[in-house]
Amino acid sequence: MAKMVHPESNVPLDRTDRRLVELLQKDGRMPNATLAREVGVAESTCLVRVRSLRERGVIRGIHADIDPAMVGRPVQAMIAVRFGGHRRSHFEQFREEVPRLPGVLSAYHVSGATDYFVHVACESADALRDFVLDHLTNRPGVLHAETALIFDMLKGEGNLTEPLD
Repeated sequence: MAKMVHPESNVPLDRTDRRLVELLQKDGRMPNATLAREVGVAESTCLVRVRSLRERGVIRGIHADIDPAMVGRPVQAMIAVRFGGHRRSHFEQFREEVPRLPGVLSAYHVSGATDYFVHVACESADALRDFVLDHLTNRPGVLHAETALIFDMLKGEGNLTEPLD
């Protein structure tokens, strides 16, 4: 198995670190005592290891998985945004402001004809249209926005500590 290395810390993840990541990926709220028992280390060692994984940026956070429809945002879409001119200031402003907009679940800076994909959840089709017009197409540098409705989402269950075959 190849050693995984965090690019910023250059500290390889050993078998214990990989197992902790695997367990926390499945259940981010697993108690430290249970983690320690599953991995086969002392609770104090487990606590130090998990803290180190957080500090090194391996574990970026623990989040609740909220169903947008259950909180009044049943319409989801992926919006492809293309810039014209590719001025750095336009990209920086977009990167800074768009993730903070209400309803934005994620934004991806990608290669190819599209510059960003923005995943949003809205109250209705009208609210989605207004979001695109009010918050994306009128931004400096944005040339085009194309909206694709999301009918179903399949959440990946892949283990990030296992190698791709």
